[in-house]
Amino acid sequence: MAFTAAGETLGTEQQSFEQIYPGPGWVEHDAEVIWATVLSTSRKLLRSLADARRPVAAIGITNQRETTILWDRRSGAPLYNAIVWQDRRTAERCRDLARDHDEAELSRKTGLRFDPYFSATKIAWILDRVPGAREAAKAGHLAFGTVDSFLIWRLTGGRLRPPASHRRHQCKPHCSLRHRPGPLG
Repeated sequence: MAFTAAGETLGTEQQSFEQIYPGPGWVEHDAEVIWATVLSTSRKLLRSLADARRPVAAIGITNQRETTILWDRRSGAPLYNAIVWQDRRTAERCRDLARDHDEAELSRKTGLRFDPYFSATKIAWILDRVPGAREAAKAGHLAFGTVDSFLIWRLTGGRLRPPASHRRHQCKPHCSLRHRPGPLG
């Protein structure tokens, strides 16, 4: 979507893509398809803005909640499909964690509970089941993020790096990016 500084809609582009259901309660997306639809719709919208002589002052990326992607830092290729936020494949693992650890303490400290909605057990699932994933992680070759992180990584050619506090405190980074020519022009 494109907006004026006053919030009026200048244009919109959207494209649907396939939901993948490999098992009961499992929901995945192909991260490469997400990337292709973002490029396609963004390019169309940017062309229409250029044709209308409307300059672009900023871009924003929304996330897809806790949809989880692991990708190879060297190639940018996803290791596995994106595991979507509503996927429930790690529900049993979360029940085990809640039983074996102090969920009340976790909730007191973070406001959260063990739930498959969050990324941690999805990451563990991929590391445990995708051949070579754990070894690649140990070697420092993997990156993890939600869809917005993956898209920013791709849009910046992997030049975006979270600040040290992001790694230490596990909070979302707040970054400012200068325009660099990339996949959108």
